[in-house]
Amino acid sequence: MTGADGKLEVAFDWKRWLFIGIGLALFFVVYYSPPWPDAIDPNGKHFVLSQQAKGALALFLLAGTFWVFEVLPIGVTGLLIGVIQALFFIRPASDAFKDFMDPSVLFIFGSLTIGMVFTKVGLTKRLAYKMLMIVGESTSRIYLGCFVVTVLLTHIMAHTAVAATMYPLLLSIYSLYTADSKPTRFGKGLFIGMAFVAGAGSIITLLGAARGIVALGFFKQIAGKEVSFFELSYYMAPLGWLMMFLLWLLIRLIFRPEQARIPGLRQKAKQLNDEMGALSGKEKGAALIVFLTVLFLSLQSFVPALQPFNKSAVLLVATIMFFVCNILDIGDLELIPWNIVLLFAGAMSIGFCLWQTGAAEWLAVNWLGFFKNAHWFIFVMAMAFFILVMTNFIMNVAAIAISLPVALVVAPYLKVAPEVILFAALTTAGMPFLLLVGAAPNAIAYNSGQFTSGEFFASGIPASILLMAVLGLFIILVWPLMGMPVYLGG
Repeated sequence: MTGADGKLEVAFDWKRWLFIGIGLALFFVVYYSPPWPDAIDPNGKHFVLSQQAKGALALFLLAGTFWVFEVLPIGVTGLLIGVIQALFFIRPASDAFKDFMDPSVLFIFGSLTIGMVFTKVGLTKRLAYKMLMIVGESTSRIYLGCFVVTVLLTHIMAHTAVAATMYPLLLSIYSLYTADSKPTRFGKGLFIGMAFVAGAGSIITLLGAARGIVALGFFKQIAGKEVSFFELSYYMAPLGWLMMFLLWLLIRLIFRPEQARIPGLRQKAKQLNDEMGALSGKEKGAALIVFLTVLFLSLQSFVPALQPFNKSAVLLVATIMFFVCNILDIGDLELIPWNIVLLFAGAMSIGFCLWQTGAAEWLAVNWLGFFKNAHWFIFVMAMAFFILVMTNFIMNVAAIAISLPVALVVAPYLKVAPEVILFAALTTAGMPFLLLVGAAPNAIAYNSGQFTSGEFFASGIPASILLMAVLGLFIILVWPLMGMPVYLGG
């Protein structure tokens, strides 16, 4: 706004400074509070909350406040997480900042690069045009078509890579909806919906995310049982696909497109597809590199000799090859959305901070301790809800590693079968619908500029309630009918 003297005046953003103050107040109140009581598990083991662990909880509250209300660029909040750990001696700086180059962060970098390549060479436009020729002109069916393709891809590749692949495809589809850069309800639904269903699809096979392998390892060690690749898919496929269709209905309701149809879209998509002509050399090269990368990552679950190779390193080989083959250049490197990379790096840092200081384990033992004398169904749902909340702040692998062992120890006291603990945990760990840092697809979708972190959080509340309702139905009715042991009390 312009003042009386003609100079430009910037309005004071009271809301932003209010939430900055709230976040800082939460941090200092928790950090400097007197010692908190120990957590005690069913075996009588004590878990002390050290000053460092208390600091981790304080940082957890500050980061959550800053991310939800976006008082700073989300990547800057990620940096702040490392800075506060170092300045307040929560963890050594070498540990806090080392997480910023964790293999998972580099996997995100590689995934974003693949999306950039697909966009640059034109492959995503081809895929978009082909899809639109099939699904037609209805915006509701476009939602459905995009979501179905997303879930199908998560059957054979990690949901992060799927999101990176779908992201430029959705951008191409959205460009045919409107030429205006202003966010729309259709744009919000398209990208938020993609992030949501990528999570729903990722629980169906072990290829969808690393958390499945970690959970099965804990399960074998504690419960003494093995769950096969196909047994996991047998129980998870109905839940994952049902969630996909329910999320489609929810997105249609929350983000009802401004236009019910896009007249002439199918014909326009066919025309644009024909105008692209034959595949170019760079398109073929990019497609071959990505295909071989995805094939290698997929075969790792079946070929023991390939399992030692780090997934991030494999993905980065593809990134390097793009530059070797002149598909990308230095200008493209400078276009990487570092805000998203730093966001995920900060999420890794806070996750490891909660884990390594013992704060997360203290939370898990305290939370599940409330339900050790509850009805078995309440206990299972409480465990699943805890993981749902935790996985929005820390890596879902960490949320599983913290919560699943505790739950499996408590389960025999309530005569709960370990199998239902495992599958319930995997279900909610795969679908963090509240915060952008909960999963890489959330952060990738945010890069579209179609929605704010607050809008994502608001739409994630009904999605999370829906998830818990569906999980409850499967625990009580569907999984027992499918043959899963649930309650051992007769």
